[in-house]
Amino acid sequence: MFDRDAYNKRVAWFQEARFGMFIHWGLYAIPARGEWIRYIEEIPEEKYMPFFEEFDPVDFEPKKWARAAREAGMKYVVMTAKHHDGFCLFDSQLTDFKSTNTKAGKDLIAEYLEAFRAEGLKVGVYYSLIDWHHPDYPHYGDKYHPMRNCVAEKDVERDFNRYLDYMHGQIKELCTQYGKLDLMWFDFSYGDLKGEAWRGTELVKMIRTYQPDVIIDDRLEASGAVEEGFGSIATENPSDFSGDFVSPEQIIPPNGLKSETGRDLVWEACITMNNNWGYNAKDKNFKPTSTIIKKLVECVSKNGNMLLNVGPDARGNIPEESYRILREIGNWMKKNSASIYGCKGSEIPKPENGRITQNGNKIYYHVMEPAIDSVPLYGIPKDKVQKVRLLCDGSELKIESNGVVDNYPDVAFVEISATPYLPDEIDTVVEITLK
Repeated sequence: MFDRDAYNKRVAWFQEARFGMFIHWGLYAIPARGEWIRYIEEIPEEKYMPFFEEFDPVDFEPKKWARAAREAGMKYVVMTAKHHDGFCLFDSQLTDFKSTNTKAGKDLIAEYLEAFRAEGLKVGVYYSLIDWHHPDYPHYGDKYHPMRNCVAEKDVERDFNRYLDYMHGQIKELCTQYGKLDLMWFDFSYGDLKGEAWRGTELVKMIRTYQPDVIIDDRLEASGAVEEGFGSIATENPSDFSGDFVSPEQIIPPNGLKSETGRDLVWEACITMNNNWGYNAKDKNFKPTSTIIKKLVECVSKNGNMLLNVGPDARGNIPEESYRILREIGNWMKKNSASIYGCKGSEIPKPENGRITQNGNKIYYHVMEPAIDSVPLYGIPKDKVQKVRLLCDGSELKIESNGVVDNYPDVAFVEISATPYLPDEIDTVVEITLK
């Protein structure tokens, strides 16, 4: 029987936090063509292993990463403990394919967790259910394996249960040897490999035994791709392995997400800064900071979170473009974070000049385009307002009353600026306290 009260308690911090950092890092930072390089180029194991021998992130400074995340206004972080290539950034006793056996000689997950906890952030680990290194993971004919088209692999005998024992064992290591984890981020199910194919009920029971408060994404059952649906998390009787939140990838759901009965679902959009999750040296297509801020606001206005990705390079440096974006987001968050943390969507319809987030009787009206004169606060009747303030500095905004605006009694108007420009051209936030 699903315990809704326990679930609500478990996800409470997540809905308060609203903004987190994703970190994709591994051997793929060396070829620097993205984390799916083995799949895309169908690289055999023997041609990938030289990157293992070379891996030596001499500039790795997790304290610097953690400080950048906190100063950007992020409240939690998730880092890849193992991606699809099977390389482990933690000191697993079940494989030799790990960071402690490289020139780095370090348990990178242990150092990451220590640094981010010290900055007061909630911490999580990403673990790929897929493993292109393990000999018992499906090769020939699999949808994603680099050797899916290699005829020589066709008749090789593989024991998938042996792989599952390995996978469960590594997840147990993460749950028992690294202190309290706040989030476990699995990636991903596809085709027949979903749910009980991963021995999902057994796995989640084990995780909850050692980490009873950890929240888990939905990808033991779903792919993260909208066209494949969300699994039983969207029903009133979710499976044991349905997860705690939906994880749409590279998309913000048009109307948020609701269950089949209309209940708001907990969700998190994971978004890249450029076009890749892992480091790609030639990918300079970084989104404008203004776009990312507006999309964070959009997520919150639809009762969701944003998990924003960085992909460190082979030396262990987050790209300077990413640091710049994080600093610029942080500048906005320092003044306006009250409109993000603990907020959710409002029953007031989305206004044409921005978006609305809400926390109790506080309405946060995100004005994203200037007006001709006074700014109309659509959906806010004058007689419902106790006070109006500019969030960035707390200054009073008086509700206008004159022969022009009084013709529209159902809308409060305020003068935000004496110029044609908004105080913050990205998003000027007006805090409205309702009576």
